[in-house]
Amino acid sequence: MHEISIRSAGPEDIGGVRGVMLDTVYRDFGTGYVPRWHEDIVDPLSAYVRPERHALLVAVDPAGGEVVATAALDSRGPAHPPNPPRLARCYPSGQTAQLRRVYVRPEYRRRGLARRLVAELLAFAAADGGYRSVYLHTDPAVPGAEAFWRSLGKVVHDERADPGAGQGIVHFEIPMGR
Repeated sequence: MHEISIRSAGPEDIGGVRGVMLDTVYRDFGTGYVPRWHEDIVDPLSAYVRPERHALLVAVDPAGGEVVATAALDSRGPAHPPNPPRLARCYPSGQTAQLRRVYVRPEYRRRGLARRLVAELLAFAAADGGYRSVYLHTDPAVPGAEAFWRSLGKVVHDERADPGAGQGIVHFEIPMGR
């Protein structure tokens, strides 16, 4: 077994990044590509690589050079709508590091890759000095997602408890010093 390497994504990784992300939204989410939710997947360079204070990491299998996992961070807090207004107030853009697109190909899961990627992004957020919190949301219907995020942070809102169940999304805050 080869040690999977984690590094910042570059232009040479974008095809692999898109592959992991699109496979995830089709296979795991069952939604397919939805422009209003996934526009960053089309142009991850503009969304995560070029802007200051943003990051896009890849996990690469050295055996074939394949991107097998992704994780991103940006300075945009949760927008309302579609997120609850309280979350938009508590996690404002510019002060909130939002974790996004933490996706691992199925055959590479349960090897600690997501945890390693998140640790790198938390270190990035702490080193920035301008973030006061780390936020993310997840779809609890994705196997393992909710348990993984609960192991790293605290639930700040569970839409399944809302009247009408909202979007059924679970929102988390992750301690920066983790």
